[in-house]
Amino acid sequence: MKKLNPLINYTLLSLLIILNLNCLLFAIQHEQNLQTLIDNTNSGDTLFLKNGIYEATPKSIIEKICGNCVEPLTDVQATVGFYIKGKSIKIYGENPDSTILITNAGYGILFENSYDSYISNLTVTGGIRDPDGNATDAGIVVKNSRVTIENVHIVNNTHRIDTVVVGIGGVFGREGGELFILNNIIRNNGWDGVALYRGATAVIADNIIETGRGAGIGITWDAGAIVYRNRISGYWKGIGTFGESRAVVRNNAVFNNLGWGIIATGNAYMEVLNNVIYHNGNCGFAVWRESTRGILKNNIIAKNGWKDEWVCPCVGVWMNTSLENFSIEYNNVWDNSAGNYEGIDDQTDKNGNISQNPQFINSNSFRLNPESPCINSGDPIIIDSNGTRSDIGIYGGPLGNTRCQMPDS
Repeated sequence: MKKLNPLINYTLLSLLIILNLNCLLFAIQHEQNLQTLIDNTNSGDTLFLKNGIYEATPKSIIEKICGNCVEPLTDVQATVGFYIKGKSIKIYGENPDSTILITNAGYGILFENSYDSYISNLTVTGGIRDPDGNATDAGIVVKNSRVTIENVHIVNNTHRIDTVVVGIGGVFGREGGELFILNNIIRNNGWDGVALYRGATAVIADNIIETGRGAGIGITWDAGAIVYRNRISGYWKGIGTFGESRAVVRNNAVFNNLGWGIIATGNAYMEVLNNVIYHNGNCGFAVWRESTRGILKNNIIAKNGWKDEWVCPCVGVWMNTSLENFSIEYNNVWDNSAGNYEGIDDQTDKNGNISQNPQFINSNSFRLNPESPCINSGDPIIIDSNGTRSDIGIYGGPLGNTRCQMPDS
């Protein structure tokens, strides 16, 4: 275990005083472990963690509410690595690549009854899957709390056991959770990148979510989310709304997933605007149930269907509802292996929809060639940030800036 020296950082201290934070505590590993420091904080305190490894001793808990069971009043046995309960604290790492929290638990960091907490600039890794399959294991779990998670690397939580199908996810919001998930790297974990369960709400923006099982972002039960400018790839499935959930999904790149790109089902409502849904294994976009409502507008849905049919047909858009329930307007649906549309008539040249090569500069940034037919071809009532008519794709519309997009090479 690496020993850490005390840090005196007057610039940081001054900044924290300006921000009216109550107390600044330095985590000094050879004097106290991180959980001891957390336990000794008061609400409003701040922990600054120097570079090094902070390893948790897991604690067993029994939850009286199950996050993802049909019967919510089901006891669940789980383990917690670092536990923030009944207080608001802020945790800052010195560097996200070098300040490393090894959790050794199913719920790596659990915020419970913790309002206006904040965690930033560190890595969360090394989770251990709980044997109870009902445990919603993840690097960070938020229950009955308001938490901002920013510039955190939640990576390599890959431990699995043979008796449980699900693994350990990235960030999971539970009942009463209010999450702001901003500018994180969520990579190589064993289940969903971000999952929201009963009563959870989240703003999920500017994240890289890649390489895992399950869904990149799953919004379930009666959860709600605003999802924009994320890059989601390498999962079984991209973004999904289920149950009674609600979501606004804008300016995301959803690509190279094994099954569907984006799906809405159940009694969910989903607004899907200005996304790129590219080269997913089966369908690009799907509405699975007639009861689902929403709108599909200004999206590029191209080159999906490279894998044998698994969860849906290998088409661009698969509809199991009517256009009255889920409208389709101003999209470019092109070159999907088993056809562009299934379940409804071909929408090309109707309601602003086209089917042409989008002319990406490359398939990493999804930036458009100046001659692209997608430029200035979106819904004319939606305006790009430069004041022109919206482009189709992730750079179109008022949220279409480049903060979370990749360079061209």
